[in-house]
Amino acid sequence: MGHLSEEKQGILYTAASYLLWGVLPLYWKLLEARPALEILAHRIIWSFGFMVILLAATGRLAAWRQELGAMRRRPALAWGISAAALLISANWFIYIWAVTHHRIVEASLGYYINPLVSVALGTVVLRERLSAGQWIAFFLAAVGVAVMAVEYGSFPWVALSLALSFGFYGLVKKLASVDSSVGLTLETMAVMPISVIYLVWLYNETPALIGAAAWWQWVLLAGAGPATAVPLLYFAKGAQRVSMTMLGFLQYISPTISLLLGVFLFGEPFTKAHLYAFSCIWAALILFSIVQIRQAPERKKWKQNSLQA
Repeated sequence: MGHLSEEKQGILYTAASYLLWGVLPLYWKLLEARPALEILAHRIIWSFGFMVILLAATGRLAAWRQELGAMRRRPALAWGISAAALLISANWFIYIWAVTHHRIVEASLGYYINPLVSVALGTVVLRERLSAGQWIAFFLAAVGVAVMAVEYGSFPWVALSLALSFGFYGLVKKLASVDSSVGLTLETMAVMPISVIYLVWLYNETPALIGAAAWWQWVLLAGAGPATAVPLLYFAKGAQRVSMTMLGFLQYISPTISLLLGVFLFGEPFTKAHLYAFSCIWAALILFSIVQIRQAPERKKWKQNSLQA
C-alpha cells in the first residue's frame, strides 16, 4: 500500500476490519452445535496465544512487559484492564450466543445503536456537550427500541446488551489508554485463567463434547484467535489514518452485512416491528451523521487553536 495516501490506506484498513466483522457470523454459525461458553473460552485462549506470537514477531514484547509493570504500580490501570476484559468477554459471549441462536438481526440492531450509546456515555461520564440535532437522534433511537419492545412483543435485550457492553468497553479503553495490540493481549490474559478452568471443568463433566467434535471444529475453535485479532489490528491501523467522520460512516458496514446475512442467508424474520424499529434507528443515524459532518470543521478549528495556544 506504499503508493496510496495515508487517508486511502486508512479507509482500506478500516473498511477491511468492518467487512471482516460483518461476515464473522458465518464463522460462528459453523460452530453453532457447540455451547456458546465453550466457543468463548476457546476464543479468549487462542486470541491470547495469537497476540503473544504477534507481539514477539513485531518486537513488541517489551511494550507488553512494560504495561504489566505499570499495572503492578498503578492499581487503577489494573482495574481498568480487568474491567475492559470482562466487558469485551461479555460482548463476545452475547454475540456468539445471538448468532448460534438465530438472533443475528437483533445483534445487528445492537451495533447500529452502539455509536449513539458511546456518545451518550461521553455526555454523562466525560461531560461532552450534545447539539439539538444529536438529542433528536437519541430520541429517535429510543423510539425505535420502544417500538421493537412493544410491537415485537419482547424486550430487545440482545441488541441493548451488545450496544451497552461495547459502549462501556470503549469508554474504559479511553480512560485507561493502552496500545491496541498490547491492550488486547492484556485483556485476554486477564480472563484466560478463567477460560482454562472452565474448559477443564466442562470437558471433565461432559466428555462427550470432545468425542463429538470433528477435526475441523477444533481447527475453527483454534482459528478464533486470528479471527478475533486480525480485524482489530486492521481497525487500529485504519483509525489512526482517517477522520472521525469517515470512521463514523464506515462503522455501519459491519451491522449492515450482518443484517443482510441474517435475513437473506439464514432466513431470520424481518417483521413490520423490525422495519419500524430499524427505520427509527437509521433515521437517527442519518441525522447524527449530518450533525457530525457539520461540526467537523469546528472541531478541527478548535483543535488547531488549542495547539497554537
